[in-house]
Amino acid sequence: MEWLSLASLLQMIVGLGLLNVWLVRGRSATSYRGSDAQTLKGEFAAYGLPGFAFYLVGALKIGAACILIAGVWFALPVREAAGVVAALMIGAIAVHLKVGDPLVKSLPAALMLAMSVTIAVLR
Repeated sequence: MEWLSLASLLQMIVGLGLLNVWLVRGRSATSYRGSDAQTLKGEFAAYGLPGFAFYLVGALKIGAACILIAGVWFALPVREAAGVVAALMIGAIAVHLKVGDPLVKSLPAALMLAMSVTIAVLR
């Protein structure tokens, strides 16, 4: 597998972006947080999701991120990982709309969705 390809670049961007959100910035307020939430866990509460959803979504996103990153060098199920991320981003956009967030708050999820779909198509 050629590691200097568009798919590989997108895998690194999506993978590192997910790890950044979930492992580095999860407790930080950002302008893209849903509703008036100040933390990632607070977003899930603002969306009215059950408590376990935070941990389930986090595990799926961190796992998919690791596969996307390692998949640049190793034969891993990258297409499937990108599909999981795409599905989760559709859900993220849906809950932003559900709580009446301005469209700009859905921008990161929309970009991750577009990149994940591109990865799945290219791989």
